[in-house]
Amino acid sequence: MRNTVKGALVAAAALSAAAGLALAPATATTTATWTASPGGAWTAKAASPKLTDTRTGTKLTCSSSSAAGVLSSGNGLPISTISSVSWASCTGPLGITFAVTPQNLPWGINALTYNSATGVTTGTVTGVKAHISGAGCTADFAGPTSTTPATLTGTYSNSTNTLTISGGDLHAYNVSGSCLGLLNNGDAATYNAAYVLSAPQAITSP
Repeated sequence: MRNTVKGALVAAAALSAAAGLALAPATATTTATWTASPGGAWTAKAASPKLTDTRTGTKLTCSSSSAAGVLSSGNGLPISTISSVSWASCTGPLGITFAVTPQNLPWGINALTYNSATGVTTGTVTGVKAHISGAGCTADFAGPTSTTPATLTGTYSNSTNTLTISGGDLHAYNVSGSCLGLLNNGDAATYNAAYVLSAPQAITSP
């Protein structure tokens, strides 16, 4: 009996080791090296950014949005932070005006892939939360849950110095007031904006 148990334990250990070796290549991750030139502080502005409730089709459009952050060079993520962001003259259906307040700053800009032929980097903006209020209608925007920040998808083009944001997992929460069914708790939303940097920055990866 003792030999049987011992043999079983040895066999289990051998199987675990084999499984570990088999899984190692699949779970191993590589750290990309990203270079931002010249790097450092940046500012950007987007014209007519839009927040869209994808269930109701409701759109919140602003005249502009300004953002600022710091680009870094090196290994891994994020390649940049967004330390400040603001929106001006935001209106919704029926001409209702809204104020938009960012939350959970700083947000992160994460580089994932780089296309050397086009000079375009694909990545994400993480840590995103915001609050909107206007004419008795208020709502919070976050990620998959009300306490989880959203992740937005985007690209950065070296030729146009433009960070284009679209898609992601934004959702509306804590909707209250006379929102007239235009926004509802749990509604998915997208944010679309093209932020043009005030000075050229090139993001590359070998």
